[in-house]
Amino acid sequence: MSNSSPSSASAIVAKAASGWHDLKIEGHSLTKGLGIGEFIRSETFVIAGHRWRIRYYPNGAASDDADWIAVYVHRENNTDGKYIMVKLHINILDHDGEPVHALGKRSNRFDRCGPQDAVGFDRLAKRRDLEESRYLKDDCFSIRSHLTVRNEILTKPNRRHAFAPASNLHRHLLDLLTSQQGHDISFKVGGETFPAHRYIVAARSPVFMAELLGPMKEKAAACIRIDGMEAKVFKAMLHFIYADSLPKIDEDENVEMAQHLLVAADRYNLERLKLMCEETLCKSISKDTAATTLALAEQHGCDGLKKSCFEFLASVDNLKAVMASDGFAHLKSSCPSILEVLVTNLAR
Repeated sequence: MSNSSPSSASAIVAKAASGWHDLKIEGHSLTKGLGIGEFIRSETFVIAGHRWRIRYYPNGAASDDADWIAVYVHRENNTDGKYIMVKLHINILDHDGEPVHALGKRSNRFDRCGPQDAVGFDRLAKRRDLEESRYLKDDCFSIRSHLTVRNEILTKPNRRHAFAPASNLHRHLLDLLTSQQGHDISFKVGGETFPAHRYIVAARSPVFMAELLGPMKEKAAACIRIDGMEAKVFKAMLHFIYADSLPKIDEDENVEMAQHLLVAADRYNLERLKLMCEETLCKSISKDTAATTLALAEQHGCDGLKKSCFEFLASVDNLKAVMASDGFAHLKSSCPSILEVLVTNLAR
């Protein structure tokens, strides 16, 4: 791993200063030996009169992000105790040294940054996307961290500061779920039993709210049977209910799980989970999955997903391949109106 020189020019505009630093990662495959949360630091560089280092986490900064690379820019300690406002964008670079926007992220606002603070992204890019891209060449790639620093500096009267950490409510709720402490209800799904907490589940889903706290028979039930769903799908949905995120899912099960979870999310009116599944399926449309995905989109009111399928099927070659797939017969029988739309789109 080596560090290229930072840009030699900085622009001063409207009381703000900006600049960037490029970090070259040589021997990417060797960094896979680092554990989750372990990072490699760049050399120190100066932007807007402040000293910084890039921290590169090749295997994620936390266990939930193990499939992603994380990058943070850490402000080195200084003696004046002053706070600054920072806006950041980080990108993988192409071979001409230009940012690749599909493999990068930017903050939309200025964040307050004190001495020894860091700004960055837990999920800059999926490690697999980087490794399958043309930007990883000869086991090397480069990252650019571009900082904009506002010169209006907030100063505390002393050097002792109290910082409110990021919310970790989801971790506490997950601990409560996994420990089963205080559970007052169980769900029986596909031969497995899942203890849970009635008020937490009800607060997250309007359907569960009606079933568990409304004037229905389940209100007094200690164990509720869930039919028409696999146990692993319910377990992932329960994880989302407590943590607002999904557990780690094997890559080869990603699409199938997203399909099943979309159906579950629609059933229990978990709108954010439904959109997360839509996003995953939009990125995974292929000749093998397009017919099944389009049928799901039609049956569960996923307009964005349906548009993505139509865009894929606008190609005659793609359409012919999909019509020969196993899923097309199901699409014809379950959603006959879709065929009319496909014919109309092709005619255009």
